[in-house]
Amino acid sequence: MVSGNPQLLIQSDTGITNQIQYCTNLSQGWWLALTNVVVAESPYCFVDLATPSLPQRFYRARVVSPTPSGMALIPAGLFTIGDTLDGESDAPPTNVYVSAFYMDANLVSYSQWQTVYTWATSHGYNFRDPGYGKAANNPVLRVDWYAAVKWSNARSQQASLTPVYYTDAALTRVYTNGEVTPYVKWAANGYRLPTEAEWEKAARGGLSGHRFPWGDTISESQANYYGCASGCAFNYDLGPNGPNAVGAIGGSPYTSPVGSFAANGYGLYDMAGNAFEWCWDWYAAPTFPPGSPYLSGTDPRGPAGPLSDRVVRGGDWVDLAAAAKCALRYYFQPTHEDLTIGFRCAMRF
Repeated sequence: MVSGNPQLLIQSDTGITNQIQYCTNLSQGWWLALTNVVVAESPYCFVDLATPSLPQRFYRARVVSPTPSGMALIPAGLFTIGDTLDGESDAPPTNVYVSAFYMDANLVSYSQWQTVYTWATSHGYNFRDPGYGKAANNPVLRVDWYAAVKWSNARSQQASLTPVYYTDAALTRVYTNGEVTPYVKWAANGYRLPTEAEWEKAARGGLSGHRFPWGDTISESQANYYGCASGCAFNYDLGPNGPNAVGAIGGSPYTSPVGSFAANGYGLYDMAGNAFEWCWDWYAAPTFPPGSPYLSGTDPRGPAGPLSDRVVRGGDWVDLAAAAKCALRYYFQPTHEDLTIGFRCAMRF
């Protein structure tokens, strides 16, 4: 326990990277990064400027690995999932705590998909559809939920990581074939789909209470969606009208190369538009009474299921601006695949 204005000394062996984290209640175990600074050398000192009017803090230095290539670290913390900006009936706002995790900076591209797909099909994996991409650097499309999950396992195994999804409760048989609801080894270090709560926290990029990752209006210079600045009821769409000019290159489908637009506050691209993204969760509307949260607590993973649909988030190239909002929830049956849905992977921190 540290109080007043003490100096805290964190010892670190040379070459070991530590992140300074704190919490105010050890029984909850919600550790937050004190700053973005990590400890790379020993010793490391800082001054706690807490005053008696503020809660006491507990500190630790956690050994962390470098952020995996192509991914971004999403920091732990409370955030408000959902909003009331446009009367989204199935997204009432509530505070949710999400532990730190890594997220792909980009949607899985078609070339990335093909590389793992080729490895997977030569190592016992089976997919109903080979996937599709407008170009190598565009997002992969025509991937159903089951394919995204199996591909994540293959990506893990190809990288010598522990797969996340299994076909037995004992977590011994890696999910490689068929269309089944898998068991999940959440502690595994492999790739997986983000939960719905993780996805929205990542999409907001640390900016709370807004429609989009950058604010409350959207234009085709910020995301790939179908513009409707005139003739529609969305006063937050600045257009112009029609398909995004970046995506129009090469014809339909009007996806754009991943990373074509500015990143959000966490360094993630295309969290609004380009392609919808599969999440882990079964879709369920909020419980009654109206306004009750659909997710709550710490690291929620949605209803137990099985239900009929899985969540997709983020909007796409053919839908209007409303679909690209951070709080917009949509869903499809897990066997559904079309030219609007892709995905990106998450990984435990």
